[in-house]
Amino acid sequence: MKKLIALFAASTVASTAAVAGIALSGSASVSYDDNGSSPSSTTYDADITIVGTSGGTTLTASYDMEGGAAQTTHKMAPTAVDLTTTIGPVTIAADMFDEISKATTTSSGGQSFESTNTSVTVSLDVPIGDMTIALDNSGDVILSGTFSGVTVTHTVGDTTKTTASAAIAGIDMSVTNKAGATTWTLDTTVSGVDLTLTSAQKITAAFGLSGNTMTVTRVPSVASAAASVGTAAGTGTNGYGTYKQVSAVSYSTVALSRDLTSGATLSATYSTKDDSLTLKAAVTF
Repeated sequence: MKKLIALFAASTVASTAAVAGIALSGSASVSYDDNGSSPSSTTYDADITIVGTSGGTTLTASYDMEGGAAQTTHKMAPTAVDLTTTIGPVTIAADMFDEISKATTTSSGGQSFESTNTSVTVSLDVPIGDMTIALDNSGDVILSGTFSGVTVTHTVGDTTKTTASAAIAGIDMSVTNKAGATTWTLDTTVSGVDLTLTSAQKITAAFGLSGNTMTVTRVPSVASAAASVGTAAGTGTNGYGTYKQVSAVSYSTVALSRDLTSGATLSATYSTKDDSLTLKAAVTF
C-alpha cells in the first residue's frame, strides 16, 4: 500500500512539473449583424493558445475551435505553430504552420497563387550598438537595433525593406520603406483621446477609459488596380501575382465597448459602409 501511495505521489509530482511549463489562454465570441438592408447573420468564433516552455525553448500553438463548413469533422484547426529556442547569443525561430496566403476572392487585390509561409530564422546578438543580425531560410538578412531611441530594422533580400520607429514629443512614429514605397503611422494622445493616423489616410480616435470606450474610425477609399501575373513558384517580377482590385468608397465606423461584471465584453459597431449594426459578446481567458 505504501509503495502504491509513493508511486502515486511521484506520478503526481511529475504531472505537476509538466503542467507548470504549460500556459493556456483563449477567447470566444458571438456576433449578430443586421447587415443593413441585407439578411441578418450570426457568426461565432472560439480560439485557444497553448504555450509550452522548457528552459530557453518555447512552443506556441494556436487553434480555431468552433469548426465550420471547411472543417467537416469539427476538429480543432491550427492557426499558428511557432518554436523558439536560445543557445547563448543565438536565437532560432521556426514558423511551422503554412498559412493560406492565396486570396479567397478575385476582386480584392489579394495574392493569386498559394505560397509556402513556413520559415526558420537564425538570429545572432552581437556587441555592435545593441544590433541583432538574423538570417532566414529565404536568404534574407535582417539587421535590427535601437540607436539613440530610434529602433531600426533593415531587411536585405529579394525586396529591401527598412522600418524605423521612435517616440518623440509624445508621438509614436513608425516609417517603413519597401521596394521604394514608403508608409507611415503616427500614434498620439490629445486631451485623453487616443489618435492614430496612417499614410493610407486611415484615422482612428478612441475615447473613454479602459472597459468603457468608444472608437471612431474612418476607412479610406480604395482605388482600382489591374491584376499582376505571377507564377506558382513565386519567381519573376510579380512573385505569386495579385488579383485585380475593385475600387471602394470610404466609410466610417463607430464602436462602443463595455466590460460586464460577468467577465464578458459587449460591443456594438455601426458602419456607414452598408448601414449595418453589429452586436458582439466576447470573453477572453
